Amino acid sequence: MPVVPKPAATVILVRDAPHLEVFLQRRVAGMAFAGGMTVFPGGGVAPEDRAPADWVGRPASWYAERLCCDEALATAFVRAAVRETFEECGVLLGGTAPVPAHEREALVTRRRTLDEVLAAAGHVLNVELLHPWARWITPEVSPKRYDTAFFVTAVPPGQEADARTTEAVEASWWSPAEALAAADRGELALMPPTERTLLDLAELPDTAAVLATADERDIVPITPTEMRVRGKAG
Repeated sequence: MPVVPKPAATVILVRDAPHLEVFLQRRVAGMAFAGGMTVFPGGGVAPEDRAPADWVGRPASWYAERLCCDEALATAFVRAAVRETFEECGVLLGGTAPVPAHEREALVTRRRTLDEVLAAAGHVLNVELLHPWARWITPEVSPKRYDTAFFVTAVPPGQEADARTTEAVEASWWSPAEALAAADRGELALMPPTERTLLDLAELPDTAAVLATADERDIVPITPTEMRVRGKAG
């Protein structure tokens, strides 16, 4: 029987520098899933992500409708997206007040919850910054499967994405076209969801266009029949 996919969230961070760029990480080669792949920040839903939708902005029902799921799962997707983005690249979707490094470490090691970190920093969970983009489900033949909600967000003013995570060996900003070209040269390895997203983003000029496009997309869960990797991890 196929493995039941685990809920997960991925966040496509974008900025204008001055042209559109996306933040990509190359995962550690030995990881059980997508080792060596170049991906957007993200990860699996944790138990704490299933807390109530206590946030500012669009209701859970709006995200549920956009992502074709119930409100409980939509809430978990959103909360996981915020948590994973902060854990993996230091971007906290809330206010612009600086967050001490030890708060991020406490979240990663589960000594603090996302809500506690937000409160300590004077932040409010602002889901208006998260725009649903897609939903991808790992093929049934895979021994490790995820049901992943993709969101897009512009990096909040005053914050910077970094590479301080144990799950990636490097991280940097790329134009979508340059990332695709690097994959064609065998310098990056891209999974189908990442490749498809970069192809879509390469058609857009800037962050404003990306966010506007996200709000107009019809999102239906996609399950590829094959998982062909573009490029080669190097």
